[in-house]
Amino acid sequence: MSENTSATLPIVVIGAGPSGLAAAAQLIDRGLEPLVLEAGQTAGAAVREWAHVRLFSPWAEVTDPAAEKLLAPTGWVRPDSAAYPTGGDWAEHYLQPLADVLGERVRFGARVTGVSRTGRDRVVDADRDEQPFTIHILRGDGREERILARAVIDASGTWATPSPLGGDGLPALGERAAADHVSYRVPDLKDPAVRARYAGKRTAIVGSGASAFTALAYLADLAKQAPGTHAVWILRRGITGSTFGGGADDQLPARGALGLAAKAAVDEGHADVVTGFRTTAVEKSGAQLLLVGEDGRRLDPVDEVIGLTGFRPDLSFLDELRLGLDERLQAPVGLAPLIDPNVHSCGTVYPHGVKELSHPEQGAYLVGMKSYGRAPTFLAMTGYEQVRSIAAALAGDQDAAERVELTLPETGVCGGAGLFDEPTAQTEDAGGCCGSPDALRIGGPGTAAAGG
Repeated sequence: MSENTSATLPIVVIGAGPSGLAAAAQLIDRGLEPLVLEAGQTAGAAVREWAHVRLFSPWAEVTDPAAEKLLAPTGWVRPDSAAYPTGGDWAEHYLQPLADVLGERVRFGARVTGVSRTGRDRVVDADRDEQPFTIHILRGDGREERILARAVIDASGTWATPSPLGGDGLPALGERAAADHVSYRVPDLKDPAVRARYAGKRTAIVGSGASAFTALAYLADLAKQAPGTHAVWILRRGITGSTFGGGADDQLPARGALGLAAKAAVDEGHADVVTGFRTTAVEKSGAQLLLVGEDGRRLDPVDEVIGLTGFRPDLSFLDELRLGLDERLQAPVGLAPLIDPNVHSCGTVYPHGVKELSHPEQGAYLVGMKSYGRAPTFLAMTGYEQVRSIAAALAGDQDAAERVELTLPETGVCGGAGLFDEPTAQTEDAGGCCGSPDALRIGGPGTAAAGG
C-alpha cells in the first residue's frame, strides 16, 4: 500500500474512556481522522462500573482542552471547576457528551481481538513499517470485522484485569474457587444487594492504595449503622509514615482526605490491620474464608474478601506487534524509569510524551492507564498530555510533540514500594518532605484516572 493511500486511513483509538476520547479530540484538532473502538455500549463503560466513587481530582483537572473545544459549540459548559465529580458524573456529564459529539467516529460494541501489520506477523521485517495496521474486531452479535489503520493508539485501560490476591502476582491457591466471596472492586454500599453482602460481616481488604482507603472508609461508615460490620486491612508491607498517604500535605486535598479516612477507620476500631502478610492460599472454613500467608500465618476467618492490589494491562491482543516493554512494569521502556515504584520513593512522575511512549513498532502507542503497566501512579491529566503529544507527532509537528508541559500535584509524602515492599532509609528519614505518588492506584476507584 502506498504512503498516500495509507495516509487516508483512520487512526484507530482503542477504548472510549477519558484518554481514548481525548485522543480522538486531539487528533481532530490536528486535522486527523480518528476511529474509536469501544467494547462496551457506552462511553466510559469502565468508569461507570465505579460510578459511586468520587474522584480526588476536581473537574478542572479531568477534562481535556481539545475535548472542551469540540464540546463548546453544543452549549456544553464544564461543571464547577472546583467540584469533585463521581465516576458517574464524569461519564454522564463529560465522556458521553464528548462521544456524542464525535458521532460515527465512535463505534460501540466493537471489541478489539487482535492488532498486527497487514500481511506481516511480528517475525517479518520486509517493508514492515510501510504496511498499514490491521485491527480485528468482534461485534456484539458475533460478527468479525477487519479495519485498516495508519496508526493505533491503545487506550483500553486496565480495569478489566485486576491483580489477584496472591503475593507472588499469581492467584492464591483457592482464590478462584472462592470467587463468589471475593471481589476486586470498591463496593457500592448504596446498592441494597451489595450493602447486604457486607453488613454485619467481617471483610478482609487486601491492598495499600487509594482504592483500599476508599473501601475502608465505606465499611467504617457501614459499621456505624450495621453492628457486626468489621474490616481486616491486610498490607504486604509494614506501617510507615506514608501508609495513609499525604494527609494534609497532599496537594490533592481529596486524595489526602482518603488516607485520613482510612486511618480513622483503624483508630476508631472499625478495622484491624495485618502487616507483612502475603497471601498464598484462600481456604474454606465452613461458610467463611481463611487467608494463609507465605510465612504460614493463618488469619481469623472472614465472610468476604476485597482484593485491591492494583491492575495490570491486557497485552494479549497486541501479541503480533513489536512492543518495547519494561520487563517489570509492562510499561514502555522509555517511560518505565520515570514511574518505577522499585526506584522512586519521592517526587512526582516527570511529564512525558511521544518520545517515552514510542515502540519499535512505529505508529503504535499505549496511552492512559495502560501505558503505566503495573505502576500505581497515574492521573487523568497525564493521559491528556500523552495524547496531545502523540497527536502532534502523528500530524508531523515534532516540536509540539516534544514540548511537554505539565505540572503534576505532589502527595506531600515519601514512600514508594521500595525493594520487596520494605520501607527504605530515605522513606524513614524524609518525614513527609517531598512528593510521591504512592497513594495512587492505576485506574482504581478513588483516583483521578479511569477508563483508558
